[in-house]
Amino acid sequence: MGRDVVELRELPDVNKLLLKALAGAVTKKGRRARLPDRSMLVMGHEQSLRGLAEYCKVTGFTLRDTVPATWLHVQTFPMQAALMAQDDFPFSLAGLVHVSNRMRLHRPVRVGEGLRMAVRTEHLAAHAKGAVFDMVGEIHVGDDLAWSGSSTYLATGARVEGEPADALRLTAPQEAPSQQWRLPADLGRQYARVSGDSNPIHLYPLTARLFGFPRPIIHGMWTHARALAALGGRLPETYEVQVQFAKPILLPGKVGFAAAGQDGSWRFAVVNREGKPHLVGEVS
Repeated sequence: MGRDVVELRELPDVNKLLLKALAGAVTKKGRRARLPDRSMLVMGHEQSLRGLAEYCKVTGFTLRDTVPATWLHVQTFPMQAALMAQDDFPFSLAGLVHVSNRMRLHRPVRVGEGLRMAVRTEHLAAHAKGAVFDMVGEIHVGDDLAWSGSSTYLATGARVEGEPADALRLTAPQEAPSQQWRLPADLGRQYARVSGDSNPIHLYPLTARLFGFPRPIIHGMWTHARALAALGGRLPETYEVQVQFAKPILLPGKVGFAAAGQDGSWRFAVVNREGKPHLVGEVS
């Protein structure tokens, strides 16, 4: 049997999907972990120039005619949320932990180009802390595969048969941080407005404490984007980047950015005052 394809006329409202996920979190506890064989598809998505400008302002990118790879991830996020918020999805969207991300920009994408986007889930596996799976996305411009990405999520406490999957293990550069970033208390709300990801752990101290955090934490994909923006003009026109999220960044906060390049590739990290990584990544 083929995969069930659900075509969406427009991108859904992520805030409504998060509310649905919070309401259904209790009913999904203890459910058998099985991923639905389903894809979400949007045929003709038009990018917003104003939205891109606001995204670049929050993440540190320079506004250009071609868009960052992480912006394309943001375009697919409402579809990811719609897939994970469905009744037969085994895990609650609100309780998932983003542990790693890989994406590839196959060719430059201009802000005026229409996008055909699809997302699906794959590779459900056991993990020492629960279960992991991949949310896979693809974006085509015309007949060209322009972007592809895969986000690995952890569902803590879930049970899946089999041996735990091998985790991505990236090595941080040895160089001292070359940049220091001060992150304001409202950065999570700023990024939520430009990305659509309004998970309560990122917004206010009260909503963060409901999920066990003393203060809001910044989105991992903000940290990912800010790190790529810090590489600036050193990024080639096409590239592959993978990151591992290690330790949440509490808001407000201060972190350092370190990078080392060799033969056109880069290793980078976002670290705390003691040099312990919040995020480790590689660009090739």
